[in-house]
Amino acid sequence: MLSKFAPLLLCLTVLGSAMAQTAQQTTPHGITATPRNTEMRPKAENLPSEATVNSFLKEYFGYEQGITWKIQSIRPSTKDPALTEVDVVISGPQGQQGLQFYVTPDEKHAMVGELIPFGAHPFAETRQELQKATGPTKGPASAPVTIVEFSDLQCPHCKAAEPIVERLLSEEPNVHFIWENFPLPSHDWAFKAASYADCLGRENKDAFWKFVKGVFDAQEQITAQNADEKLGGIVTAAGGNAANVAACAAKPETADRVKQSVALGKTVDVTGTPTLFINGRKIGNVTGAPYEFLKAIVDYDGKPAAAAKPSGK
Repeated sequence: MLSKFAPLLLCLTVLGSAMAQTAQQTTPHGITATPRNTEMRPKAENLPSEATVNSFLKEYFGYEQGITWKIQSIRPSTKDPALTEVDVVISGPQGQQGLQFYVTPDEKHAMVGELIPFGAHPFAETRQELQKATGPTKGPASAPVTIVEFSDLQCPHCKAAEPIVERLLSEEPNVHFIWENFPLPSHDWAFKAASYADCLGRENKDAFWKFVKGVFDAQEQITAQNADEKLGGIVTAAGGNAANVAACAAKPETADRVKQSVALGKTVDVTGTPTLFINGRKIGNVTGAPYEFLKAIVDYDGKPAAAAKPSGK
């Protein structure tokens, strides 16, 4: 997740005016709205139209040069069907940012960000869902803390987060860590890299971790055109068999496994990379969070559970 769009997103924190009813596909100031795939259009008739959402985004981001967006979905929220959940990818000179917001039934207000889980054990449901994670692991499976990372090998912010996660794992050895592929559709070689990673991880787990670091280190030199050559070389350097991994990566069942990883991420509301889950607690802005914050959560979750103390008498 990017923090560079913070000034843009800040203006969305309080929304009080009604949305406009029409929108153009190309807006002033170089702002372009990309139409959604028509197959993604929801069946329900009581949702905001794509034109309304485009107009809304135009009004809020129209002052910024060179910003484009693509509407990913407009659908009833799985968390509260009374709300409409809208997912958008915003692109600009500084990169991409996933934006999720919720529209009230009267279409007069929107809430930006996530609906966070609530209850006596707010992270339990997500933690249970993440037991389906099957990616390469580090650390004892019986550890009191499980960290699941959804990552994209082409994502520069995942590259920046890698040493942070490595430091956390080195200082917190009693943690079970699971890597899950989450290649973003906007990245042109990320899915192929995820397929190579999937195959290598099944063949040689030690080589997998060297491969991940190698891809991050070579990230700027890899393109869609040279990906097979570059990834194959990194597999070899990591100690794997490049020919076997390339053949495996091209198989439909490998693509299915990568898609299953992405589907799991979407089930737990992953909208961008990298995203960490510490015992089910979602950390979306890994590079923006102070390291002490991440370590404190791991330390806290690693202690025996204590009964909550109610305030007051």
